[in-house]
Amino acid sequence: MHKSPEPALHWEDIRYFLALAREGSLSGAARKLAVEHSTVARRVDSLEQALGLRLFDRLPRGWQLTAEGEDMLGLAERMEDEAFAFERAAVGAGNLRGTVRVSLPPSLASLFLVPRIAARHADWAGITLELVSDLREVNLSRREADLAVRLGRPRDPGLVVRSLGKLGFGLYAHPDYARVRDESEWTFIGLDDNLRHQPHQIWFERYAGKRSFVLRSNDQIALLGAAQAGLGVACLAHYLAGHDARLVRIPTPDPTPPREIWLVQHADVRRSPRVRAIADLITTLCEEEAAFLSGPQ
Repeated sequence: MHKSPEPALHWEDIRYFLALAREGSLSGAARKLAVEHSTVARRVDSLEQALGLRLFDRLPRGWQLTAEGEDMLGLAERMEDEAFAFERAAVGAGNLRGTVRVSLPPSLASLFLVPRIAARHADWAGITLELVSDLREVNLSRREADLAVRLGRPRDPGLVVRSLGKLGFGLYAHPDYARVRDESEWTFIGLDDNLRHQPHQIWFERYAGKRSFVLRSNDQIALLGAAQAGLGVACLAHYLAGHDARLVRIPTPDPTPPREIWLVQHADVRRSPRVRAIADLITTLCEEEAAFLSGPQ
């Protein structure tokens, strides 16, 4: 009699297990992995059969790790770390053809980088560029991006950083708003609570004092539009507002603190020719536009 083969163990099943353990529900894991929730359930069932273990208790409000699942979680996370290290090494050994994924703030992507890097396409022909416009700091160790442009120097281990200069800010308003209203009656447009810790916003809150904020947003472009419409005074990056005829700059007794711009990558991918090509191009563009980014002093 032939013994039936043991169920095979697949890395993809472990990846689904990790997503479900972190999200706690089929729907959450499915969104994270961009698949149907039935696929998540099938993959986890396959892993349980291969291991001969029940990893989750199926509860009405979600899937909860069993004691065996808890034991396997740390091992699965170490496997995931090794898989990401394998991917980074593969990128580092690659050539000039392929994909480079860059994460950067939305307004910096759409209004600064895209027009300039598009005009230099000959410098990166053969590379597919993926721009991830996100306020969240992506995890470079987990290959969420190959490069990231960040405001403020990161301190994470394993990362290589390169200075791209400074991003200057100032106060801007519609010309009629600044001319007609008395300064004591000004209202303000600022960042929301999630971003109020940023240095220029702290300075702006202090400048506004007891005067009110009429609009807050996490989107610099939204703040720009509100200022253009005459809603109030906004603290905006000079590259956004400094050359806009619909706005005037309001002088202040103290300068608005600038933000440092850094290009960040994981040490494992910096040897990749295509990642290096995009990193060098972004650096060159920022150096050429240093005065534009920093604005009037």
